[in-house]
Amino acid sequence: MGESLFEQYLEQFTNTVNIRSFIVNIIVATLLTIILQYFYLHFGTAVSNRKKFASIFLPLALGTMLIITIIQSSVALSLGLVGALSIVRFRAAIKDPEELTFLFLVIGIGLATGANKPILATIAILLILLLLWLSKFVFKQKSFKTEDKMYVNIQTDKEDIENIANILSSVLPYVELKRMDSIEDGLDISFICKAENISQLEEIRKQVRGISENTSISIIDQPNLII
Repeated sequence: MGESLFEQYLEQFTNTVNIRSFIVNIIVATLLTIILQYFYLHFGTAVSNRKKFASIFLPLALGTMLIITIIQSSVALSLGLVGALSIVRFRAAIKDPEELTFLFLVIGIGLATGANKPILATIAILLILLLLWLSKFVFKQKSFKTEDKMYVNIQTDKEDIENIANILSSVLPYVELKRMDSIEDGLDISFICKAENISQLEEIRKQVRGISENTSISIIDQPNLII
């Protein structure tokens, strides 16, 4: 009885899913996602930790592919998935539009390979990445390089960003404003900086803390930060 049920399940599975195509799609999705990760790590401009963010690309692509593979042959499963996802709330904070763009590309890889269109996925992703790479030269964007940089975040109740930037520039050899948010009590400002020694960090800490009692500074080492 048990063997009969297993044989029926196996027959039903092989009738709805081609094992060879499924394996090919997994391989294609994995390779395309790795290529996308490499491109994002070397040409992305997001301030966040890109290595950590890129680590979710592969499970997201393969998870999307698995879902599409399962539901494409069953209307009932499709409707059930819609009902299940309607009660799920995704609250991951996406602070940079670039991150959202690459997430859509990853999901696109999963959708295309899950729909058994690996050739379409390959051509589309490679063409998109080529166009993105060419756009760097067309719009004359700065070349990307890896240096020992730091991520400096300052929260203050004073809305004098010019004074804060001058404090950093007077001590550090490299300062670049990357993000500024107006919050309820003042400003939340993010800089990319480079320091030559610990004494410079101590000096900017003292000067920034001297702006007001409600000013805080956070310095995060990002040796592989690409800007």
